Order: sequence, then structure tokens, then C-alpha cells
Amino acid sequence: MSNEYEGRRVVVTGAASGIGGSTARLLAEQGAEVYGLDVKPVETAGVQFVATDLSNPSAIDETVSAIPDGVDGLFNCAGLPQTFGPEAVMKVNFLGLRHLTQAMVPKMNEGSGVASVASVGGLGWPDLIDPIKDLLTTKDFAEGEQWVKDHADVVDSGYRFSKACVIVYSMYASYDLIRRGIRINSVSPGDTLTPMTSAFKEFYGAEMWENRELPIGRPAHPDEQAAALLFANSRGASYLSGTNLVIDAGATAARLFGQVSTAGNLPGTKGA
Repeated sequence: MSNEYEGRRVVVTGAASGIGGSTARLLAEQGAEVYGLDVKPVETAGVQFVATDLSNPSAIDETVSAIPDGVDGLFNCAGLPQTFGPEAVMKVNFLGLRHLTQAMVPKMNEGSGVASVASVGGLGWPDLIDPIKDLLTTKDFAEGEQWVKDHADVVDSGYRFSKACVIVYSMYASYDLIRRGIRINSVSPGDTLTPMTSAFKEFYGAEMWENRELPIGRPAHPDEQAAALLFANSRGASYLSGTNLVIDAGATAARLFGQVSTAGNLPGTKGA
């Protein structure tokens, strides 16, 4: 797949670091024309930085207007941890992601794809399906923001719910998008070493975080998650749409069958 993205125009959010940073770098190395969106400068060679605040719909619209038509791939990698507070988390992790995706669709080529970073923390989405469906009926960013304020009990700390929303939105949007020749999928990373790791430790407590048992014996490197994103938007995945790929080296499966300890599970991860 070394030349998969040669000459293709792609957009990556959260491109300054973490999974988004690795995704942007790998795409540039494969010869893609990469637009890297972030609030922080993106300094990766071959990536065109576009300053973008995903919590601001006007800023998103301004960014979209600056990106040329003919986009072959959108990689929604930006995200905030629980330490930013539920409303900020929901704005960036879901409302901004949805707004950007909808705004980008008219610029995307037939055969293109959208791949969004969810999380194993969102795998409890079946228990949240009714409120998520309700949120998906909101017509725009502002209405969605008001919904979040009105449903603080469901949103809770924001992270788990926002990632569940990304998974369900990717399924929901797939019907309309595939009829336009655009695929959309989500990827749910397990434990991955990124700049957000310290925030997760702070929120859950270092003891709980460190006691999680991983079958592979280590967390993922961001490149390992980025590789899954590149596959999801590749031509080789032309029949993949409306799907959530769990990228956790078998941790979810192992916990389901009791093959590793569940003592270190984070609240709300449904054994993931």
C-alpha cells in the first residue's frame, strides 16, 4: 500500500500530535497532498497547516472554504480528554467532527472516504442508542450544543458519550454517503501512547490506569492506529462502510472471555 495515497488530496484533523500527527505524516510520506487541521501548529514535512478550532462552527466553515475541491479522504482525528469538561469535549469530539464532515462532503470525490477516531471507551453505544439518535436529529452545531446542555446527565464527563456518538454517527451517515460514492467508518483505538495519556491518568487515577492488563503487554504506538485509518480510507477498502474497527490488539475480546483481568477496566468501557 506504499503508493496508495500518491497524488491524493486528504484532510487530517488533530494533525499536530498523537494519532492525527502520525496519520498526517504517513499520508505525506505516501505522496498525498495533506491539509493538517489543528489549533496548534503542524510542523510535519509535506503537511499544509490550516489553523482550525473545531469547537467553533464559523472557524470550521472558514477552513473548509480554504480547502480545494477534489478531496479523496477526510481523517477526523482531533479530540479532547475528559479534563477539558463535558461541553468542550462534546464540541470538539462530536459536534465539530459532524459539522466538518457535513461541510466537506460537497468537496469530496466519488470513491473517497471518511475515517473518524472513536475509542474503545465508546463501545457501550448500544446502551446509549436512544439519546444518541435524539442528538443526531439536531439540525446543526448550535442545536446540538443546546442538546448537550439539556442532557448533562447522559453526556456525563463527555468523552465516553462523544466517542459513542462518533461510532453511531458513522453508521447513520453511511447510508446517504455511500449513495454519493463516499464511504464513512470509525476506528476505536485501545490504549495508545499519545499526549492525551497523562490526562486519562489524571482523570481515572494512575493506579487504575496502570493496572489495566493488555494481552499484547504494551499500549499501541500512534502509527499503529494511523495505519488502520489509512486502510479504512484506502481504495482497497472500497466495500467497507458504516463499520467500527476496534484496534486494541485483542484486549476487548480477551476481557469478554475473562482471559485477562477486568480489574483495571475504566468506568463505562463495557469491558473494553
